[in-house]
Amino acid sequence: MQIISPFFAMVRSRQLGRQFRDIERSIRALPKRSRDRLSMLTLREIGQASRCDFPHLYGTTPESRYLPWGQGTDLGYERARSSNAEVALRGIALWLAVAYHETKAATQPTLQAQHRQLLQLLRELKELHGSNRNDTVESWMQESAVA
Repeated sequence: MQIISPFFAMVRSRQLGRQFRDIERSIRALPKRSRDRLSMLTLREIGQASRCDFPHLYGTTPESRYLPWGQGTDLGYERARSSNAEVALRGIALWLAVAYHETKAATQPTLQAQHRQLLQLLRELKELHGSNRNDTVESWMQESAVA
């Protein structure tokens, strides 16, 4: 098993890396308002996944729980490629949540590097959401004071 595990990690790393590049490209192409919505959806998905017994298997059907890795990233990736904007946003959020939990405790250097890239992207989304939220509250307070 010690010989096979690094091979599985390498295959998974390549798959997640390819998907991550497409997901990141999709996020960067989103308008600011959609990215703000995406940050809320992603935060919710990460929270829901963390409440599961096995967060890295979030989005995986019970019959498929014995595969080397879950199906959540594949499901999210397929949804992210949808022409329906809402489905695509939810797919991206699902992919980010599952990939976060899957790479969080990784011991392989390639998966650790991907986790750092993922954290960078999540931080950007969080900062965008935080800045928009403060702007909204401040503008609401300004409007209330004038009225």
